[in-house]
Amino acid sequence: MSGLSAMRRTRTISVTSGKGGVGKTSLVCNMALALQARGRKVLILDADLGLSNVDILFAQKTENHLLDLIEGRKKIEEVLHSVDKGIDLLSGGSGLVELSRINAFQRRQLVETLDSLDGKYDYMLIDTAPGISDNVLHFNTAAEKSAVVITPDPASLTDAYALIKVLHQEHQEKHFSIVCNQVRDEVEGLALFNRFNDVVARFLLVGLDYWGAISQDAGFRRATHGQRLVLKQEAQSEVARQIVNISDKMERSLQRSHEKNGIQFFWEQVVGVA
Repeated sequence: MSGLSAMRRTRTISVTSGKGGVGKTSLVCNMALALQARGRKVLILDADLGLSNVDILFAQKTENHLLDLIEGRKKIEEVLHSVDKGIDLLSGGSGLVELSRINAFQRRQLVETLDSLDGKYDYMLIDTAPGISDNVLHFNTAAEKSAVVITPDPASLTDAYALIKVLHQEHQEKHFSIVCNQVRDEVEGLALFNRFNDVVARFLLVGLDYWGAISQDAGFRRATHGQRLVLKQEAQSEVARQIVNISDKMERSLQRSHEKNGIQFFWEQVVGVA
């Protein structure tokens, strides 16, 4: 078992946003590569129904999805896709919509099947859809940590605030991590976080943890336009260093936290199994 001890549970982290186009999926995939470089095993859950493109960034094509597992057409090992060494992908696809419709037996069976993955991975990174749909709220509530990606775009900040407000007021979430993307440099990123934190602190009783900033350098733009991963194509760039630092901050943050641990807990919350 690589990475964390087999006695420990897989840590679950949702990467989410109030609006689309903030670079959430790219962050998830590059974080997976940064963790892989440290010998961690990572499972990515592609939970963005509107734009499921994790496989594209890894230059792969997925055929089987969560619905195939729910309806018994495929076994768990057949819906997992190896997209890189030590990195597997579970594509949610239309199965995420079906989660609210399956019966109690199917819910329990699904949780027990997915629990077989616990301990096989050090981390499960959940790439959620943007916004405040029920699925987005469920994934963020079930995950051990929620990282909210914001940009200087005023709409991004407004929608991120709305997401945090709903998760706090309706689901009693009190702690969120923030990543500032699409900024000029780390100075602008920290200033953006401080502005956002000031507004959140004024109206909500939640704590925000700053994981870092990602600047828009030439390497980042080249990788983005080519639908490639920065840590593969521009490994020496400033952006690559920033993403590695964000991944390090995430690991250190989780070392201090022991709440909501494990894949089984995550899926029990998502599908409503008590």
